[in-house]
Amino acid sequence: MLSVFSGKAAAKASMAAGRKAAILTQQKRNIYRFPLKSDVNITKTGKTKIAIGQGGRSSRTGYTVSVFGGSGFLGRIITSKLAKHGTLVVAPWRNSRSMRHLKVNGDLGVVNYHEWDLRNVQSIEESVAHADVVINLVGSELNTKNFSMADANIEGSRRIAEAAKKYGVDRFIQVSSYNANPKSESEFFATKGVGEQVVKDIYPDATIVRPAPMYGRNSALLHELVPLTKLGGNVLFRQEIYPTHGRQVAEALEKIVFDDSTLGKTYELYGPERYSKRELREMIKYMTHIGMYGYFPAATGFSIPAPRSFMKVWCWLNEKFNPSMESVNMDTYRRSTIDQVIDPSALTYEDLGMKADDLADWLYSYVKPYIISPSQSLNRTVYGRDEVLKLRDYVNTPKNSFDFFDLKS
Repeated sequence: MLSVFSGKAAAKASMAAGRKAAILTQQKRNIYRFPLKSDVNITKTGKTKIAIGQGGRSSRTGYTVSVFGGSGFLGRIITSKLAKHGTLVVAPWRNSRSMRHLKVNGDLGVVNYHEWDLRNVQSIEESVAHADVVINLVGSELNTKNFSMADANIEGSRRIAEAAKKYGVDRFIQVSSYNANPKSESEFFATKGVGEQVVKDIYPDATIVRPAPMYGRNSALLHELVPLTKLGGNVLFRQEIYPTHGRQVAEALEKIVFDDSTLGKTYELYGPERYSKRELREMIKYMTHIGMYGYFPAATGFSIPAPRSFMKVWCWLNEKFNPSMESVNMDTYRRSTIDQVIDPSALTYEDLGMKADDLADWLYSYVKPYIISPSQSLNRTVYGRDEVLKLRDYVNTPKNSFDFFDLKS
């Protein structure tokens, strides 16, 4: 009888141990979703941050991050990454309709809105007053009736940095641009370069991030390359770049936010392969089956080549009479002549323990939504990496044709 009871006691003890092990396993933090390696973290100014939870919903990192420009392509992704594991996010906004979709990225109270205006210093200060980290994604590639590129890229950076400094924000992350250089011929690249210097004057230990042109769903790069109606693409798409994955840039920013070893450093985030915009547009043309049966026949005629002199005048007219529209302007023309240059002194993805994605692995998945169903009746090609590389070789193969008007610029 005694052996029976002892056997039952052993079974109960074994079950209890199993339950305890299961609980401990469930409580184990998922390091792929939670950016912090410790429950207790000390900021550079001595503030103590306590992390709570397993790394998903209902978790908290203890940090508060203000993301200026959260409604943009990169801003939406980084806000999602921060909010999903409980980092409190302050999302300053000018247009409430462009920000409302950010709320669902975190639990109730995680994503918080605050109305701001570049000309209202008090609204900027209120947006950073309780932050531990400020990420500045604000920038403009054109001069509008309200703000010039200098206003957005230089004065905007200055005012946000000054407000953050006034309220003792620990970290400031300035997201700049590839080719940022105060001496650049392009107004956009020059103002981005000056913006970096302005931030460094206020925050000597600010982290500078220069992403290459980013690809992803709803990215500006794809919106530029995919449309059929393009006048003078042979001129405007001359630039050569190292496209980078937008999701990876956001992941890198997330690492930088919680890693104080990145203080005062400059990162250039770019892909492993160099592409010209011209070849990318040609590749996308074949992927979307432009000019094939099942598509409306006039489509191929909408992409009209033009001489450089004509495009220069066209860009000038656009800037003169339509300055606030997101169309080609003189700075667009200047940037088309400036290839991406890598700064050898800047850090890269590898310094963050990451490996850059190759565009060939992702291009088709992002282009596919632009393919309409009738165009697939004769061509159902699924472009994997090998097919994309073959297509790249094909579009770069020299074609025999006359060029009386200098259209192959």
